Amino acid sequence: MRNKAFYLLFILVYVSLASFAQTEHNGPWSLADCTNYALEHNITLQQSGLSVQQREVQLSGAKARRLPGVTASAGESFSFGRGLTSNNTYADNSNTTMTSFSVGASVPIFEGFTITNNIALNRLNLEAATVDLEKARDDIRVAVAQAFVQILYNKEILSVARNQIAVDSMQVVRLSTMLSNGKASSAEVSAAEATLAQSRLTATQAEGNLRIAILDLTQLIELPSPDGFDIVVPDVSLLPTEALTPPEVIYEEAMQVKPSIRSEQLRLQAAEKNIDIARGGYFPNISLNGGVGTNYYSIMGVAAPSFGTQLRDNFSPSLSLSLSVPIFDRFSTRTNVRSAKLSHLTQQLTLENAGKTLYKEIQQAYYNALTARRKYEGSLAAEKSASEAFDIMSAKYENNKANITEFNEAKNRLISASSDLAQARYQYLYQARLLDFYRGKEIIF
Repeated sequence: MRNKAFYLLFILVYVSLASFAQTEHNGPWSLADCTNYALEHNITLQQSGLSVQQREVQLSGAKARRLPGVTASAGESFSFGRGLTSNNTYADNSNTTMTSFSVGASVPIFEGFTITNNIALNRLNLEAATVDLEKARDDIRVAVAQAFVQILYNKEILSVARNQIAVDSMQVVRLSTMLSNGKASSAEVSAAEATLAQSRLTATQAEGNLRIAILDLTQLIELPSPDGFDIVVPDVSLLPTEALTPPEVIYEEAMQVKPSIRSEQLRLQAAEKNIDIARGGYFPNISLNGGVGTNYYSIMGVAAPSFGTQLRDNFSPSLSLSLSVPIFDRFSTRTNVRSAKLSHLTQQLTLENAGKTLYKEIQQAYYNALTARRKYEGSLAAEKSASEAFDIMSAKYENNKANITEFNEAKNRLISASSDLAQARYQYLYQARLLDFYRGKEIIF
């Protein structure tokens, strides 16, 4: 009984939390709503944010290397047998103890510019991680826009399917009435009913596709449940009519703003700093060291000054300047420099490849937009012609000047044209906005 009560309570809490999360936003979701929610809740973005924080920690650590290192130590030692007395003479068969305390500090003066270059390197790595985060945000924006457009398309297809159900239902009613008046055959009624059943099946499939599209979007933006989710249908009656910007122009603008390019540029600068860091091994190191120490010394059976007196008398500060000059390090520095130069060349090729990849993406988006625009214009004309032909055929069919087969063919052509128009409309809208996105603009419907 307790288990049942526990499970019931768990289910109620889960449903309440899911409902609360879902009702944080009231009404249909616009593209901006979906994008903002995804940017806030997407796990991949959260992981990228943690990477930025990690780079911040590393930069702080690199800066801290300029500070002095301070250490404190204490020791206790015992020796047996012959031992040195406080009078600087040796006593046989004596046990001695010594307690020591020391504090030391070391300040780097010069390390072949390694500290400075490491700070610059970590600063570049932080900037690159920040840009990578923005690239991940851009990827989410594009993915959300694609999923949003898919829902729009499926909603349009479902609307077309439901309109056809209404038309086919009217035909079944009309033919049934005509059958009762002896003006239609039972075969015609059966054919109309079969057509209606097929239209309902098409609508059912369209509903399923719409639910899957909604599920994909809600999962992408990290909503707990797709229940009750709906989107705002934008006004697409006026699609862009101006000439598309050539890909070369878009590419020049994209090279200045796209995170995928900026991050590789920063990594190229970081590779240059790695060469400077490797060259630091050729330079000498200079450090300033200082410290204070004292100790307490006693021999069993021999009178010794008090603990405090010895600590005071044995107090000894020290200060030193050390110089380390590399003479031969088994070609380790030379190897590190060569490796850093090869990494720099590799990053140059990576940056060049990123630019080529970006240009290919822009070219594909441009020609996709151009094709989508032409398809939209053609689909618009085809849908208009199919609609006019269907109206004429409907009038003929009403006046018994066309049979059911001709009527269905005209209707199917209209359905196909309407579906093609819906797809072309939203595909052109998306591709046109994608071109603007490469220029640094937001994807807005």
